[in-house]
Amino acid sequence: MSAELIVSHLRKQFAVGRPAVDDVSFRVAAGEIVVLLGPSGCGKTTTLRCIAGLEQPTAGTISIGGDEVAAPERGVHVPPRLRNIGMVFQSYAVWPHMTVRQNVNYPLRHRKVPRDEAERKVDRVLELVGLSEYAERPVTQLSGGQMQRVALARALVYEPRILLLDEPLSNLDAKLRLRLRDELRRIIKEAKVTALYVTHDQAEAVVLGDRIGVMENGKLMQMSAPVELYNKPENLFVANFTGVSNLIKGEISAPGAVRLSTGETLRITAPRGKTGDAVLVAIRPENIQLRPNGEGADTNSFPARVIEGHFHGTQTTYALETLGHRIEAIELGTVPRFSAHDTIRVVIPPDHSWVFPQ
Repeated sequence: MSAELIVSHLRKQFAVGRPAVDDVSFRVAAGEIVVLLGPSGCGKTTTLRCIAGLEQPTAGTISIGGDEVAAPERGVHVPPRLRNIGMVFQSYAVWPHMTVRQNVNYPLRHRKVPRDEAERKVDRVLELVGLSEYAERPVTQLSGGQMQRVALARALVYEPRILLLDEPLSNLDAKLRLRLRDELRRIIKEAKVTALYVTHDQAEAVVLGDRIGVMENGKLMQMSAPVELYNKPENLFVANFTGVSNLIKGEISAPGAVRLSTGETLRITAPRGKTGDAVLVAIRPENIQLRPNGEGADTNSFPARVIEGHFHGTQTTYALETLGHRIEAIELGTVPRFSAHDTIRVVIPPDHSWVFPQ
């Protein structure tokens, strides 16, 4: 049922401005879930629409299951209806005058699937998405989350080679979105379908994706497994977009060392660049460790002053003054340990700090 997707040197140029998609290449293995993540206007939805056949690429090739479906230089453009893909949109796009069963059965009726076989397929996919008991209910009597499950079932019922999802959870309220994103990964994996998912939500991307591709200005900046993406960002944009808010200026003074403007030296496990390069050290707030003043020294342990703290119930966010910069640190726990104007120590882990050119 699932098929490999290969996108090679994809480019989409509209009438004016820079390309919406600029030389994007990636591969999605059969049965894999890949998420395209990025801010609005970065090209992720245009990439998805090119794969679906809703947009014609300007250049590059797209192959699904070994079949070339788009190659503009050779005049190849397979219509969307012949690509055997499923698509779930941001809006539910269900037929309001039909029941759940009728909505899900619609693609099979359009394909003239025999009635007995169609009923088996509909029953199986409704069970998969957890809507068996709602089969005969009008879709207008469903919640938003249930209607999105109907849309998902309808996209899966005819066993597409590729499932494309364009921000399908963005219209749901926050609690429902959290609950459904975990269910969505289970459903896709149990359906054994190859999936490409588009979102601007980092938490969604991490929960759903086997791999995540971060896009900016039409370019694919990095595609990695979630743990690698968060712990080995390839450039400053990826680091910033995935939550690195602390940037400290310095200069590489020796292999594994960055000298700061205040004279202190930060030890870095694997700094990029050569001695003398002006760099930015990027550090996640949650990776900074806080210590009471006077506690035993560690590598990269520095004095800091607490400017302010914001309690969030299960964690506290601190604004700190240290190393000539204002930085943020996050500490888990239901009781804040420090108050404004406290003098404490911060420990910056060498293997969780990244160096980028200034």
